[in-house]
Amino acid sequence: VQSKLVYLKRQYARMKNIERKQDTRRKIQLGGLIKKAGLDGETTAVLYGLLVEASEKLVSNEAAQYRKNWRIKGDIALTND
Repeated sequence: VQSKLVYLKRQYARMKNIERKQDTRRKIQLGGLIKKAGLDGETTAVLYGLLVEASEKLVSNEAAQYRKNWRIKGDIALTND
């Protein structure tokens, strides 16, 4: 039982390490998107305000249209890079 417990603890630690690395990678990707959009010179408050406003739009009645328009703009911008 003790060896099984040690094994499970190691597996759990590995899983947590993988999750941490995935989280770090995602944050780096998001930071890269801020830079690609040319917003890396903006203050944190401005960036957060933009994201809050976008979040509000994504729960509005026009969410599908906003998402569609932003996806098209994003696809075009990423294709041009």
